[in-house]
Amino acid sequence: MSRRVVSAVFVLPLLLAGFAASAQMAPPPRNVSPHRHPNLAAAQRLVDRAYQRVLDAQRANEFDLDGHAQHAKELLEQADNELKAAARASNQNHR
Repeated sequence: MSRRVVSAVFVLPLLLAGFAASAQMAPPPRNVSPHRHPNLAAAQRLVDRAYQRVLDAQRANEFDLDGHAQHAKELLEQADNELKAAARASNQNHR
């Protein structure tokens, strides 16, 4: 029984870390209409490209970037949300 407890103590955190890492790898979805907001949509594409490059850097460095790459991804997600908000504001102000 003690082997099972020891195994669970070591294996469970590894599994949880793997699930968390895989959940963090999805780039922000692009959903600003390029027809209504071509400049915002272009900015959103660049955010997506930057996000992908950060992921590439994390993979190349085996995620050993002292949390800075993760923080950069969070900021890119924030930028993506701001672009969506800007498009929504434009839609509301120019009906």
